[in-house]
Amino acid sequence: MNRSMKAWSRETYGSADGVALERIPVPVPGRGEVLLRVRATALNAGDVRLLLGDPLLVRPVFGMTRPKYPVRGIEVAGTVVAVGPDVVGAEIGEEVVGELVGGGGLGEYVTVPASRLVPIPTGVEPEAAACLPVAGGTAWQALDLAGLGISEGGRSGDATPRVLIIGASGGVGTFAVQLAALRGAEVWASCRDRNAPLIEQLGAVRTFDHRESPLSALPDGRFDVIIDIAGGIPLRELKRLVVPGGSVVLVTGDGGHVLGPLPRMLRAVFLSIGSRSIRPLAASPRAEVLAKLLELVAEGRVVPVIEREYPFGEASTALARLEAGHTVGKVVVTGS
Repeated sequence: MNRSMKAWSRETYGSADGVALERIPVPVPGRGEVLLRVRATALNAGDVRLLLGDPLLVRPVFGMTRPKYPVRGIEVAGTVVAVGPDVVGAEIGEEVVGELVGGGGLGEYVTVPASRLVPIPTGVEPEAAACLPVAGGTAWQALDLAGLGISEGGRSGDATPRVLIIGASGGVGTFAVQLAALRGAEVWASCRDRNAPLIEQLGAVRTFDHRESPLSALPDGRFDVIIDIAGGIPLRELKRLVVPGGSVVLVTGDGGHVLGPLPRMLRAVFLSIGSRSIRPLAASPRAEVLAKLLELVAEGRVVPVIEREYPFGEASTALARLEAGHTVGKVVVTGS
């Protein structure tokens, strides 16, 4: 194996137009880690936020004055080409998918803890698998946090739960619509009008754009669960729309340049004293959830929505597309 590799890197915080293709050393897997040859990397809104170093609240973890992880991309499918000490459950040549620590997916090779990896089932393409760890996992965990049961038919013994997903056409949203429908919910979805046919195909029974049809026009207690991915809606308005005992889950990371979503999360805690009706989500890598998502994709019950695949040589263009906003589903960069 060559000692160097190609990677799309930016050593300072800033926009996607400053990302450059460079040669950097191939990483060496440490204890409990494996080295992957990257086959596909799915990009997320979080990649753009970390590229910009925004909000400032994240910089103590990801680098105060310059990025700790100059190569973006945290959802990766790849082939195991080397293993570090004490690795269990990963074999050279195996096709796997998982969430990286910090970044590195827009390189030819990357290291990742073996505990975060799940084998890709036969029949699932790496481009589809790469969409699952963060976007699919976040949607799954949001529905779990809301109390929407994982078995079909919704909550046992109850009427069909009605779920509103705000921001349904993005990476997390397209998974949330499908998973909520699989869990037996009646899914309402807010998205741009041009995306409504797609979201209805994924399982929504009603679509609208809350920017054009304000939520204030809906009656109190209209929904059992609200999954807010878009942000920007007053929390009291969201709380008004759920039934007593219902849940609002905040997935969005919107907020100011300094503190990001923290003030909104604190307001959510204050408004939920005694009821826990508004719950901020802190999604985390969960291999067991990723394995279940892969099963659903292999069975054809969940379909990752990929807006466009970019070759490795156009990774900076892919980041710029995501930075521009309004991406439908996922943007994927294929391996070099």
